[in-house]
Amino acid sequence: MAHRAELPARPDLVYEQLLWQRGAHFVAGLDEAGRGAWAGPVVAAAVVLPPNRDDLPSLLPGVRDSKVMTRRQREIWAARICELALAVGVGEIPADQVDAIGLIAATRAAMRAALAALSPAPDHLLIDPLFLTGVSTPQTPLTHGDARALSIAAASVIAKVTRDQRMAELDAAYPEYGFALHKGYGTALHREALAAHGPSPIHRFTYAPIAMHLQLDLTSRA
Repeated sequence: MAHRAELPARPDLVYEQLLWQRGAHFVAGLDEAGRGAWAGPVVAAAVVLPPNRDDLPSLLPGVRDSKVMTRRQREIWAARICELALAVGVGEIPADQVDAIGLIAATRAAMRAALAALSPAPDHLLIDPLFLTGVSTPQTPLTHGDARALSIAAASVIAKVTRDQRMAELDAAYPEYGFALHKGYGTALHREALAAHGPSPIHRFTYAPIAMHLQLDLTSRA
């Protein structure tokens, strides 16, 4: 499937429509949230929009790449996506498994878990932009897919909202780190908390900023 060089003004159904026309009725868009975070899980979502519904962009006009949406916008449109979608699946890989198997493998594992939660099972996958191993379903990786394909954009919103909710829960367990505010990303507040308290059990110890703090701690104890 050819990939367009230009990005549309907002995600559309061009790729989904091509697949519907070719007989792939259940097209799942997949995306993830949290790959760059220093703490917390990697979360992936898979969304199957109803086929042959050319009105979906008008029903989901605010759905974009989740990174360009506000928290409130994401929450509003996540609820609407769940109302309209044929199926929504979510997969989560915790920080210790990210450390154990690596980020790319963890992202793929989260995506496979999200797919396993779907019913009906998809006929084709649209993924931003990873090639997903370990599945037999045909797939199309799309660079900037969350800006191109509405189903991928929908998945990006679901993944982000789900992960933000999870980080708010983890904030209650580790309130000194401010996870509800920075969601585990490398903000100034997060750096200050690390300096004051060291890494928590939900930090990713293989990530360079966390590994540096562990080395400094070991040096200070030597």
